[in-house]
Amino acid sequence: MTIPQTPMQVHQRGPLPWHRQDHADACRALTGLRSRWVLTVLGSWFAAGSPAFAQGSPAPPPVTVAKPVVKDIVEQTDFIGRFEAVDQVDIRARVSGYLDKVHFQDGSLVRAGTLLFTIDPRPYRNALEQAQAAVTSGQVRLDFAQSDLARAEQLRMTGNIPDQIFDQRRQAFLTGKAELDRAQAALRQAQLDIEFTEIRAPLTGRISRKLVSEGNLVNANETLLTNIVSLHPIQFYFDVDERSFLAYAPQAQGGTRTAANGSANEALLTLTDERLGQRKGQIDFVDNRLDEASGTIRVRAVFDNTDMLLTPGLFGRVTIGASDPYKGILLPDEAIGSDQDRRVAYVVGENNVVNLKPVRIGPRIDGYRVIRDGLTGNETVVVNGLVRVRPGAPVTPQMTTLPPTRERNGT
Repeated sequence: MTIPQTPMQVHQRGPLPWHRQDHADACRALTGLRSRWVLTVLGSWFAAGSPAFAQGSPAPPPVTVAKPVVKDIVEQTDFIGRFEAVDQVDIRARVSGYLDKVHFQDGSLVRAGTLLFTIDPRPYRNALEQAQAAVTSGQVRLDFAQSDLARAEQLRMTGNIPDQIFDQRRQAFLTGKAELDRAQAALRQAQLDIEFTEIRAPLTGRISRKLVSEGNLVNANETLLTNIVSLHPIQFYFDVDERSFLAYAPQAQGGTRTAANGSANEALLTLTDERLGQRKGQIDFVDNRLDEASGTIRVRAVFDNTDMLLTPGLFGRVTIGASDPYKGILLPDEAIGSDQDRRVAYVVGENNVVNLKPVRIGPRIDGYRVIRDGLTGNETVVVNGLVRVRPGAPVTPQMTTLPPTRERNGT
């Protein structure tokens, strides 16, 4: 079987027979025809015009631009904390005995001096009567010793009484006086014990439940009966990290003031079910050292609680001022982009060309983000459509005006 040879192989080996030569000429003619067909199709396609070439270069993308908000601001910082009572007391009995009666309702508000518990007073009444009798007996003995000593003094002036008998009567008088003093002290203690059988609230606040029921034995200074916490005013404790504390320290004066004029540092409280703070208080305490384990320092604010809504143990967010008033530059968060490890703003320059400006951001104020560094406030910044923006490329700016304040979204 003979393997067909390619035209190149035939050409290298010499002239072909006439029928093989005709076959090679036919192949070359077919190849030329295909080439002419491809060129004709491409020419027709370019002549008709593809969509990209027919329409030319695309128009610059439209974006929304605005001037930054420039106004006087005070930087604020938020911290999470917990409420604690100014005063809290564990109620215990001062005398032992059986609990006779409970006089309060669990969880109610009580005022200072309100009767809470009664311990069976009968044993202490008996002790009181015995103490009163001992005082009466001691007073009688003292009166007799005093009169006996007076007679001895008269006899001593005439020399009709020996010195030893006079000294004995004087000793009996002094002993009687001491025994009366002891009896009177026992009487006062018995009176206190009777008073302690009625346990009263030491402060105004909300009482917990009773921890001991009637009929149980109560040991003095040991058995816990209940506890009371004060509610008005109420304190709010929160921890400040080291970085925030260092930023806050230059404005702080004595730990409780932040403004340069020495005015009290106000605190704005926001509860977990609120979006905006409603209650105003003030910082009244900053601890004297940072905790080594957590790297934070404890700070306290105090708030009025006349409606008794705030309860010890409740969580909340406090907002405090962290700077003196200054002229600030504000932008929406959506107008700030990221470029690797830095934050940037897209500024529209000459010929509507976008330039990249690195910025350093601060906290949120009035719904905007504070721009600490990178902008002067006179730039035209892209505030919407950042995904269509490329540095160095032109855009179609659509100017808008940012309101002075936007609704805070809870961050």
